[in-house]
Amino acid sequence: MTNLLPASARMTAYGFVFSVLISATSSAPTPLYHLYQDLFHLSSGMVTLIFGSYAFALLAALLVFGSLSDYLGRRPLILLALALNAAALAIFITADSAGMLIAARMLQGVATGIALPTFGATILDSGSKHGPLLNSVTAFIGLFLGTLAGGALAAYAPYPTQAIYVLLLALTLSGIAALPLMPETTQRRPGAMAALKPNVHVPHNARAALLRLSPVNIACWSLGGFYLSLMPSLVATVTGIHSPFVGAAVVSTLMLSATASVFAFRALAPARALLAGTSGLIAGVIVTLIGIEQQAVIVLFLGTAIAGLGFGSIFSNVLKIVMPLAQAHERAGLFAAFLVESYLAFALPAILAGLAAPVFGLPATAYFYGAAILILAVISIAAMRGEARRQTAAS
Repeated sequence: MTNLLPASARMTAYGFVFSVLISATSSAPTPLYHLYQDLFHLSSGMVTLIFGSYAFALLAALLVFGSLSDYLGRRPLILLALALNAAALAIFITADSAGMLIAARMLQGVATGIALPTFGATILDSGSKHGPLLNSVTAFIGLFLGTLAGGALAAYAPYPTQAIYVLLLALTLSGIAALPLMPETTQRRPGAMAALKPNVHVPHNARAALLRLSPVNIACWSLGGFYLSLMPSLVATVTGIHSPFVGAAVVSTLMLSATASVFAFRALAPARALLAGTSGLIAGVIVTLIGIEQQAVIVLFLGTAIAGLGFGSIFSNVLKIVMPLAQAHERAGLFAAFLVESYLAFALPAILAGLAAPVFGLPATAYFYGAAILILAVISIAAMRGEARRQTAAS
């Protein structure tokens, strides 16, 4: 790679590969949560707390360290993120309690919060016309690969709760070893200490749009949180299929479908793509709930695939609509506000579902959860159509 590619392309390829790896690492525990429940005698609430600790740590790291590579350079922050990721994986390998799992997930969240903006900026540094597209699919590809590989190794490899982490640790260490061969793509500049102060602000011009899109944004992230925390357990409960691979495959279907939707809808205007995605999300959640009621794993796969089309479209188009409404000096604060809303929606509803599941049962909890997502999505469709009518009348 060193001799065949120009320096900028080499760093772009490196950034893409290891951004995918970081996302894969974050989803690797998903198919193992059901095993952890049995092994460590954990409740559903504890499982979602372990999951949520990752999201809270990631959000904090994004807000504090998100722009630091603009001042210190990409390579130092990449090294820090990969080193923290390796440490988290080492804890996962040796984990023997919920406390160790929480510690590993929090460390993993910090690593991911540093890595995602740094790798994202690295991919864009070369000026490649494909940079934005690569950044829009890295998370989905990584979540797909991490969940599916984790489920396969948990089902078919020795040491089911360690094998995936050993593999990911080896890949992470290879990234650290290759980093000295990669070029730096940005210049160091002063202001790093000031950049550590979180800037969360919604500009006046963007408030109405963000408020209008918040219901579907919350629905989208809440769906992702449920899938990555409780869906494998739900699949086992309602179908009687306890293979970690099957539960992981359902979750992976959401991510694979989301990746496909980024390509399928990218030619549409953001508002149209968002409306189509929201409609797909509604249809997919309804089919998934039917699959739960019918205890049919095939219907669960189908509903998940349809919902994933909406998931990816919503994920990739909300920011396309909102961010241009802010002036250049306001965008960092707006993006931070978007992240706060999104990651709280990612974690808090899933934690509440985990606490409710022992009381009402996991299937009943899923029905209520799905109904809430449907209500939020319908509210957003009504708001989007109302805004379209207002713009038509004004013109």
